[in-house]
Amino acid sequence: MDAFTRLDAKIAPLPMANIDTDQIIPKQFLKTIDREGMAKGLFYDFRFDEQGREKPDFILNRPEYKGSGVLVAGDNFGCGSSREHAAWALLDFGVRCVISTSFADIFYNNCFQNGLLPVVLGADEVQALMEEAKGGNHLVTVDLEQQTVVSPSGQTFRFQIDPQRKEKMLKGLDAIGETLQAATSIDVYEMKRALAQPWLEVA
Repeated sequence: MDAFTRLDAKIAPLPMANIDTDQIIPKQFLKTIDREGMAKGLFYDFRFDEQGREKPDFILNRPEYKGSGVLVAGDNFGCGSSREHAAWALLDFGVRCVISTSFADIFYNNCFQNGLLPVVLGADEVQALMEEAKGGNHLVTVDLEQQTVVSPSGQTFRFQIDPQRKEKMLKGLDAIGETLQAATSIDVYEMKRALAQPWLEVA
């Protein structure tokens, strides 16, 4: 997965609580395990009407928010089912960071496994970002190394993150990548075991 160090991007406000994974990526888009192309289903029922036409009033359809790389949302973002496609769809759409006061546990874990940074801030801080995101300047900076979010007006908000997760995000390591760091040691162990216990080897 791609490393996350610092992101300078537009921020879009989604002032709704309990946005669940079915709203992030509806079930009809779960027929594939290919991560590319998932963007077409992101927030589908919010973005499109019954005829498949864009709803001009939805925030991500508005010209000034096109290409937003950061979302600031209400409480309990990513609740509902455990579908990892929700993280895939956000990333495929170009979103690298979601900011909220809280996230559903499974979605939160899926974010780290895919290079999507979930940032938890206090309610007052999220509200301040929401208000600024509605203004004319939509650019923010998310710095994982410094653990800060800098708002369009220059306000700095610090966030907490598990040190191990931070390190893996900075290096772009998912669970497989983390395991492969020990590939040499694993190979040595397997060779030693094959010599010591050859009967365990499959012919």
